[in-house]
Amino acid sequence: MTNIDRHPSGSFCWLELHTTDQNAAKSFYDALFGWAPEDMPMGPNDFYTIFKLQGRDAAAGCTLRPDQLSQGVPPHWMIYITVENTDAAAAKAQQLGGTILAPAFDVFDAGRMAVVQDPTGATFCLWQANKNTGIGIAHVHGTLCWADLSTPDPKRASDFYSGLFGWQLTRDEKDPSGYLHIKNGEHFIGGIPPAASRQPGVPPHWLAYFQVDDVDATANQAKQMGASLYCPPMSMEGVGRMSVIADPQGAVFAIFKSARHS
Repeated sequence: MTNIDRHPSGSFCWLELHTTDQNAAKSFYDALFGWAPEDMPMGPNDFYTIFKLQGRDAAAGCTLRPDQLSQGVPPHWMIYITVENTDAAAAKAQQLGGTILAPAFDVFDAGRMAVVQDPTGATFCLWQANKNTGIGIAHVHGTLCWADLSTPDPKRASDFYSGLFGWQLTRDEKDPSGYLHIKNGEHFIGGIPPAASRQPGVPPHWLAYFQVDDVDATANQAKQMGASLYCPPMSMEGVGRMSVIADPQGAVFAIFKSARHS
């Protein structure tokens, strides 16, 4: 286990589930990942759930708003990326061709955020930490370990994200697929699969990966609890084993076990 006390700029720092049934989701993820839900009231009938793992923040959940539902927004996982200054980063995102869906605003004293859509259509949040730096735990079952950007235009997306966060996007010479690895500073944090491997009709999105102890057992358990397996457990030689899952409400995520940690 690794405790995280701060996230470097350009790293994935928070994950938020937007769902149609928050209580059902709490039960599902608690059973699957061992997340203990802590509810914080946000209004008369509204609450924000912080998912805790070993006493530290692992992710969060909330209910989709009526305006989102009326626009046809499906249940989804939203990814947050650390920045030094949310206002400056949002302005830069716009200059680089992104769309600001929610201009910078303070989340109490936790931090300052903005919601951005990249030029190819995928959405993410910017996060300038104040009291809350984000996810506080890594390298154990049920923690964020990677994220892939599903986009029809990897080149346009690469230019945008490298311009905004300083990410380096590199190909592995031994991998003929064209998968792009995202390097933030010294760390590989995610990737952009080739556009040819995308499912037709699926909107551009970020896909969060959670580390698990056993991919097959976790996928099987998820299925028994009403989830759908979009991609049954499969191995990538020398990389690890993974599966892509839609939870019972329809939010999609991936699970992963590295071949290096057997």
